Order: sequence, then C-alpha cells, then structure tokens
Amino acid sequence: MELQKIILYYGFTPISDPEAVRLWQQTLCESLNLKGRILISKHGINGTLGGDISALRTYVKNTRKYPGFKKIDFKWSSSEGDDFPRLSIRIRDELVAFGNPNELVVDVNGVVGGGKHLRPEEVDQLVAERGDEVVFFDGRNAFEAKIGKFRNAVVPDVETSRDFVSEIESGKYDHLKKNPVVTYCTGGIRCEILSSVMINRGFEEVYQIKGGIVRYGKQIGDDGLWEGSLFTFDDRMAIDFSKKAKVIGECEKCSSPTKQFYNCANASCHKLVLLCDECSALDVSKGCGHTSTRYNNAEMIG
Repeated sequence: MELQKIILYYGFTPISDPEAVRLWQQTLCESLNLKGRILISKHGINGTLGGDISALRTYVKNTRKYPGFKKIDFKWSSSEGDDFPRLSIRIRDELVAFGNPNELVVDVNGVVGGGKHLRPEEVDQLVAERGDEVVFFDGRNAFEAKIGKFRNAVVPDVETSRDFVSEIESGKYDHLKKNPVVTYCTGGIRCEILSSVMINRGFEEVYQIKGGIVRYGKQIGDDGLWEGSLFTFDDRMAIDFSKKAKVIGECEKCSSPTKQFYNCANASCHKLVLLCDECSALDVSKGCGHTSTRYNNAEMIG
C-alpha cells in the first residue's frame, strides 16, 4: 500500500465563479481517489484532503495552476489512511463562519488589512525581545485549547467561530489593544479573518503565525512555546509534535490526564467530551447523555 498523507491548506483570492471551481475540484479529487472536505467561496478555498502521497502531489500541482492558488501553502502531515469517510466539496458564503462575510476584503494577495505574518522562529524572537508584553490569542473554539495551546494564551469563551465578533466587541479584551497580540489557530485560516476583525476594532499590533500551529509544531515541536496536543477535525482527533508532548487535558469525570475526545452518544447532542481511557470504557459521561463513540464528524476548519 502506498504511503498515506493528509494536506491542509487555504487560499484567499477573489473567485468570480465558485460553482465552476467546485466542479473542477470535484472532478480532480474523484479522479485521484482523494477524500476529505473542501469549502469554496467568493473569498477563496479551504481544504483538508487525505490519500496516496502520489495522488496528493498531483492534486497540489494541478490546483496551483489556478491563477489565484499559485502561492497556496500546503501543509503535510502523516496519516494511517481512512481519516475521512468521504469527499465533500461545498460552496459557502464564508470559508470560516464568522458571520461577517461582507466585512472581509480579499484581493489577489490575500486578506486585506489582516495581521502581520510571522514565521515560527519570528514568533519566538518576538517573545524573546518583548517578553510578557506579548499576548497569544487563541483563534479556535475553546474546547480545542483543552488539550493544547500556547503558553499563557488568552482562550476566548467561544463555541464556534461565529462567536468571535461579539466576544471581541464585548470589551473583555480592550486592555490588550496596545499589546503585541499573536493570533493562532490550526492551519492559519481562522487567524487570517480574526486578525482582520481585531484590527478593524482597534487592536494596534496584531500578528498571525504563518502556517498556524501545524507549521510551528513541525518546525519547533515541543521545544518552544506550544504545550500539549493539537486537536484536528478528522478521525485522528489529536496529534503530537514529538514524544515530549505534554498532556495538559483533564478527564471531565475524574480529572486524570488525557487528550482524547469522544462524541456524546445522545443523538441530539453535538458536544465532544474529554475522557480518560478508564472513564470512556465505563461509559460514564452524564449531562449530555452517555458517551460511547469516537469523534467522527465536525466542521472543517484550519
């Protein structure tokens, strides 16, 4: 069996005919037997795909032929295969549902008015130079930070990306408006938008990590400012960057260290529950109903 890989990517560029791009991507992925999720909007493309490494290389080569996608940064990670049950390619008003599609402005160079991109080594350099003045701001859903986050990061109390605008406008973080703020998320796409939202609301010095946590972890691993595991929206659920990764998550039943999320088995509940092996085996999750299944479905975001 050929080596299996996963690619995570996004590209902001004006797309005049999203349906035409969807049909092209559908045909391309099906011809290569790739599975995963792709979102397309008038602002660009966002995808996570898994399959044979040779097929993914062909996909990357062909996708970069589209003028606006030439500079897309494809981030590669390991896979055991079958990380995605099917192929899904859809058109959306927003690549990430912040609830403000008309606020976002993109051109051929990407998001207009977003945060300054920092390479992983530049993130560490910024902290070395300016110390505690630097604030890490988590751009993910709050539950993702339970198993991994940057050291001393601010983790907003949000359940979805749509909550961020009202959260920032609440005034909770106004005292940070003059600080250097480093936004971060899985692959970088959420921070492209979040940093723009923050700048539009008065934050003066906003950065984002180029390539997101994935790129930081691949380059610096667990020897830098990241702590714990990275939550992923596929069947892997969590990945570590080295064998030295800390386990910072706690079982919601017994507080034992864990990094494993499980689906609530109640069909009407879409919560993920953080449980240790022992508690998951006993199937003791209450409140939302019993938990008996691994995570198997969620929105695709980077």
